[in-house]
Amino acid sequence: MTNIVRFDCYEADLASGQLYKHGVKVKLRDQSFQVLTSLLERPGQVTTREELRQRLWRDDVFVDFDNSLNTAVARLREALCDSAEQPRFIQTLPKRGYRFIADIYAPPPAAAERQRRARLVVLPFLNLSGDPAQEYFSDAMTDEVITALASLAPEKLAVIARTTAMHYKRSHKDIARIGRELGVDYIVEGALRHSEKQVAINVQLIQTSSQAHLFAKKYEAEPRDIFHLQSSVAQDIATHIDFPGIADEVQKRLTWARGRRKPTENLSAYNEYIQGRHLAERLIPEEMAKAKQHFEDAIGRDPKFAMAHMALADLYTWLGYKGYMRPRDAYSIGVTYALRAVEIDDTLAEAHAVLAGYHKQLDYNWPAAEREMERALELNCRSPFVRFCHALVTLMPHNRIDEAVAELQGALESDPLSVGTRCWLGIMLLLGREYDRGIDEAQVMLELEPNSCWPPFITGIAYRQKYFEESIRGNVRPDFAEKAIAGHRRAVELAPGAEHLLAWLGFALGVCGRKAEAHAILEQFQKSERYILPTNVAHVHLGLGEIDAAFEWFDRAVEERDQNMMPILSYAHFDPLRADSRFARLLRKMKLQA
Repeated sequence: MTNIVRFDCYEADLASGQLYKHGVKVKLRDQSFQVLTSLLERPGQVTTREELRQRLWRDDVFVDFDNSLNTAVARLREALCDSAEQPRFIQTLPKRGYRFIADIYAPPPAAAERQRRARLVVLPFLNLSGDPAQEYFSDAMTDEVITALASLAPEKLAVIARTTAMHYKRSHKDIARIGRELGVDYIVEGALRHSEKQVAINVQLIQTSSQAHLFAKKYEAEPRDIFHLQSSVAQDIATHIDFPGIADEVQKRLTWARGRRKPTENLSAYNEYIQGRHLAERLIPEEMAKAKQHFEDAIGRDPKFAMAHMALADLYTWLGYKGYMRPRDAYSIGVTYALRAVEIDDTLAEAHAVLAGYHKQLDYNWPAAEREMERALELNCRSPFVRFCHALVTLMPHNRIDEAVAELQGALESDPLSVGTRCWLGIMLLLGREYDRGIDEAQVMLELEPNSCWPPFITGIAYRQKYFEESIRGNVRPDFAEKAIAGHRRAVELAPGAEHLLAWLGFALGVCGRKAEAHAILEQFQKSERYILPTNVAHVHLGLGEIDAAFEWFDRAVEERDQNMMPILSYAHFDPLRADSRFARLLRKMKLQA
């Protein structure tokens, strides 16, 4: 049997004793892992309690066997989010033993991918300037080296994306531990000092298995040579990786890349761009406003800076999605930047993905969205950003949920610690009516970001829908209602001011019979002086059973391009509305078919 076994969203490395869920390590004690190993070695067959005793405890070791084994199995089930009463993985045979009942796959795609491609992470470069305000520059250098490395040998070298890499900023974890957590073969460390006259950077390449330093070098350059410096660092790192085929592929890519233009010849434009990018990713209104100004200044300094146009287009997408601007207004502005980005540089995969989103969100032009997305995938099908957009822009709105889940899982292979991608994976599982798997994914997110609003939000939705479906069957579950409301309340507490989270709380309160509290949220929206997304109001009306008002606001949402309408074909809570002629009218306006 292979040392790596995959089942459901889990991967067990039997040799190292590690269990992973969607690429993230799951904490599991050794005895519980030994139980799992015994079961995986004989899937579908009974492993007796006596066999487990002999494996876990020698004859000369005295333990309270029954309680110890029961505890080990209970901890294993907890790690797998499994249940003894309704098992998905481990079935109990009373007084006999246990049986693994899920399908297993060996070798798994992830393991096969690792055998075919080396895996590398670039840790966040240290800022040695002594000025915290220069942090954006060291982060940008990290990002650019990651991007350059990922493009040099994509068939032989898998480079961990920046979102995951940034989780290790200021981390004191050692190389071996990081290697185990991310499943990487190589780690790049760096530090830089930046001034008006010079950029100096030290980098070193380390092999995680032996912690041997394979390459180390100091680079110095004038700021105007920053792009050449980034390329040199990436090329030197790649050519020192001792993995079959990488050197040949790097050479081919360098020959092809020599004719490519620099992102910009204007250093001040680049400086504005990287400052804006540093701020924009936080998705906070004040920071996004500052980022917008930086991107506009970058374009003002270099009107042909394609990446700045793309960044500004992406920013307007989020301004509309979050309701910080009226969506239709935001998208009408943003689309011009998206079109300009691909006009300037047709080889930017991410720009095509952003433009595909605009065809979807501004015009409901699905053929154009699919054409742009196909172009993005043709240019870079491994990009986590492109795969993320593919899932949300063209797959999810057409109810191709299984494919969307697969794309998000693919994005997580190179960006396993991205909370944003994991959040959408959890939401996509809920859209696919896989509520328990959605709750499992929320638990993974909770380990990554304990103070994130998304784990309780996803948990709340799952239990709200479970409560609703059980009620239809005549089986009222007050415990589901309480868990649903508690999850939504916790999400609102963790993200104060987020009206869309408040709206989902109002919907849950209405569905679960807490009408007065739902009405209070509706009144709060009606009195607000800020723009409120139409779906926020519509969902509270729907929870209260006020169907006519809900349809009125859903229609307004379609007209205003409120993106919370995009899962219209998948939303389980829309099921009671689908026979209504007004629902069919919404679909026609969105150019979708049931």
